[in-house]
Amino acid sequence: MKKILALVLALAMVLAASAAMADAIKVGIINNPPSESGYRAANVADFEKVFNEANGYAVQTKYAGENDEQLEAARQFITDGVDYLLVSAAATTGWEAILKDAKEQEIKVFLFDRMIDVAPEYYEAAVVSDMPSEGKNAVEWLVAQNLPEYKVVHIQGAIQSDAQIGRTAAMDEQFASGKMTKVVQQAAGVWDPVEAKKIMQQVIDSKEDFNVLYAENTGMALGAVKAMDEAGITHGKDGKVVVMAFDCDIWAMNEVLAGNWNFIQQCSPFQASIIDEMIKKLEAGEAIEGLDENKKLVNPERGFDCATITAEEVAEYSWDGTAPEV
Repeated sequence: MKKILALVLALAMVLAASAAMADAIKVGIINNPPSESGYRAANVADFEKVFNEANGYAVQTKYAGENDEQLEAARQFITDGVDYLLVSAAATTGWEAILKDAKEQEIKVFLFDRMIDVAPEYYEAAVVSDMPSEGKNAVEWLVAQNLPEYKVVHIQGAIQSDAQIGRTAAMDEQFASGKMTKVVQQAAGVWDPVEAKKIMQQVIDSKEDFNVLYAENTGMALGAVKAMDEAGITHGKDGKVVVMAFDCDIWAMNEVLAGNWNFIQQCSPFQASIIDEMIKKLEAGEAIEGLDENKKLVNPERGFDCATITAEEVAEYSWDGTAPEV
């Protein structure tokens, strides 16, 4: 009798688990790999914390830094019949046909972190950072420093990503106007600190003068600064070279707090809970509110200057993580 009861109980548990999985919301998440940067590691952790079985989701995830790999994963998720497709695209182009297919299959799409070049009709909402505004804010801060001259080493992120396009645009305007001089403008692979160090080392070896480092993320700033340190080039609050970066890893914000770097532009990696709330609204038959005319909800973000940043701001706006190896 005990064996029979045990079997019945086990069968009941299996049936209950199967029923729970059947009721789960099926989500396909396409993201860049966590190894990309400290920002991305925080972004991935945020999504894993929210989108999981315990919270009622059956999740498939693809991490890829190449757009073609992401597009292939999206096709597979659509074939698998997910309910929702969540996308942080490696590049802004190539997505329209995929998202059109998702719409025809009644799969709802959310963009996060980055925008892509598709009409708003193909997604429910985009919870993103305003990359052009990030670049504009950073460059406006630099202009306000009233340096006698601006000789800029500009290290870019992954070319054709929304972040690279937005953060580059404001600096390109300065170069085009002649207000700032482009010593070098070069991408360091996929946000690679080691490549950034190599780019800076080449500039140093060329003996060309520079007084601004504009790096499109913190890891690349770290790599470039390491090359300067090895060459004995001073930087930061009391140094020759103004150091600017994007994202708010705690170790990078502490560099600003210590005066080793001059400026850091916030870029929030936390979008998962917002999208979770939006999905719950749709599941309840309610409308998503608070979006602009392009269905965007933009993270409020700001910059931090070494002259005014506080330890309290570092604690509030940063995320945990260690500096990458360079």
